[in-house]
Amino acid sequence: MAQKISLADWQQQLGRSASNPENDSSDNLVYSTDQGKVVKPKPAETGGIAYPDGAIRLRREKKGRGGKTVLTISGIAKPVTELTEICAALKKKCACGGAVKDGIIEIQADKRQLIEQHLSQLGFNVKWSGG
Repeated sequence: MAQKISLADWQQQLGRSASNPENDSSDNLVYSTDQGKVVKPKPAETGGIAYPDGAIRLRREKKGRGGKTVLTISGIAKPVTELTEICAALKKKCACGGAVKDGIIEIQADKRQLIEQHLSQLGFNVKWSGG
């Protein structure tokens, strides 16, 4: 029949003591019972990408937006923070909504001439593209 020993005696036979944290084998962890998923680091937000001719494009879109008209402004090679500031100024000027997505400014109105004037005042070369 097997002999019963206490936990402290068993650990002492193995060469480590319960009162000695230096010999603790927590650094030899093989698996973890922690819950949750691994959080991947978010990629850095990128700004807009300029076109080779240096002009920015004003484009009117309705496709995939439930028939609502949206102006997209692309080709502004600035960081996201500056794009957000430009978007905020355009939204105030046009009294409408908008957002910056993937380096493209989206304005929820069809006020191309007003937006073109404002962007020209900011020093941008503006071209209309699309419909």
